[in-house]
Amino acid sequence: MDYAVLTGLVLVAGVVLALIAQWRDWRPPLIVAIAVGVVVRLLIMYTSAIDTWQPVDFMESFKPAGEAVLRGEDPVLASEGGWHFLPTIPYVYGILLWLGIPWEYAGRLVTVVADIVLIPLVAKLAGGPKASLRALQYALNPLAVLIACVHGQVEPVALVFGVAAFVVARGPGAPDRAGMTTDVIARVRHGVAAYGLATSARRVLGPHGMLHRALLPGPDDRAELRRGALAGLLMGLALCAKSWPIWLIPGMLLLLPNLRSRVAGLFLTGLVPLFFLVTLPVFAGTSLEQIPAVIHTIQDIRPIVGEYGWTPWFTGGDWALRADLASFGTNLIYVSVVAVVLWWRRADPIDMTTAVLLVFMVMTPRLGAQYLLWFMPFLVARPTRFAWPAIVGVSLWAGYGYLYMTQFDTNTWWGLHSDWSRASIVLLPILALAMPWSRRIATAPGPAHPLGSSEKVRAASPA
Repeated sequence: MDYAVLTGLVLVAGVVLALIAQWRDWRPPLIVAIAVGVVVRLLIMYTSAIDTWQPVDFMESFKPAGEAVLRGEDPVLASEGGWHFLPTIPYVYGILLWLGIPWEYAGRLVTVVADIVLIPLVAKLAGGPKASLRALQYALNPLAVLIACVHGQVEPVALVFGVAAFVVARGPGAPDRAGMTTDVIARVRHGVAAYGLATSARRVLGPHGMLHRALLPGPDDRAELRRGALAGLLMGLALCAKSWPIWLIPGMLLLLPNLRSRVAGLFLTGLVPLFFLVTLPVFAGTSLEQIPAVIHTIQDIRPIVGEYGWTPWFTGGDWALRADLASFGTNLIYVSVVAVVLWWRRADPIDMTTAVLLVFMVMTPRLGAQYLLWFMPFLVARPTRFAWPAIVGVSLWAGYGYLYMTQFDTNTWWGLHSDWSRASIVLLPILALAMPWSRRIATAPGPAHPLGSSEKVRAASPA
């Protein structure tokens, strides 16, 4: 990498400025935060585009997908599995290439624009008097700059739609919201104890039962349904960029005001990816006979481990096809996410989502550095006590890979990779500590219960 020193200096200066802003409680106008983010990203995008080193997947997976769209071919199949997501982003790649923009700029332009839009969205996600401070801190976030401007990875695109879905789902009003209240759980337990399981099920699911009453339209039904539908549309677009935003869906649904809006949100979330799948023959030149192959390619995830976390200690720090480790780690993720959702069920849904994403980073058997961006907008918007150790830690680890290891030939790179991947295990306890442990119960009033009662739940406010 030719401009590693310049890039590193910019990123370090950004971290220092972000920490000073935290210490001095700077709250610049939002337009200033956006301007800072634009300048930093355009500079690093330019130096990365003219660099002699280019990321392998950026050139050999993403570029062929965009070129396939230009030729009227399926981007998943024509890239020989290099692109194994829905074709939404390759459509944009194809348009930019059709306009004559060189790939080194066109491929990054998609992610850089998305990451710039994330700056005001982080402010909206944070809300309150410190919103512009959080926007500035995300504008200077070193990992975001590396992923969007150097690597050109598509995480910012998935995040811009996912975070926008959260902002829309939360709607107007105070930024703090309740998750699930204990009222519903207590009523179900009381009903089973008092009436038995069969009778309780009829009281909940039967005619004029609790579920029926919850599905009846309220006084603001149209506005709430529109809010749920728009949030679902945005979350569906996030899923079109990558599959991982599925972890964001529970938090989005909890932010919506009632069951009807949640049904609308969930319906649109699933409908949007389905639309891009069934329209492949129209927009991507995919034949109907090829669609099963496209689905199989999207679903096929090779069990490559050894890049990050605990698995490099089983592979000697190298990549390896280990189905046993991948399967064990995947099951570990599922169990951990369910436990986190239950443990944080009464928290603000943004805090619950932060906890879900962080526990994924701790438990996952396979991860690229770009995955570490998943939790960043949420943690920056609502920081915890160990937020900055986590942000600095993952940025240092990723920066070492992007800026230092790229200075060497292939053999030297693999030697450095062995130590680098195993060193990532140090991040796991830091990420675990960064979870919102002190915010498991939300500060805001809980939503009205279908039977007419409501309650307020306690909590500590975010740092």
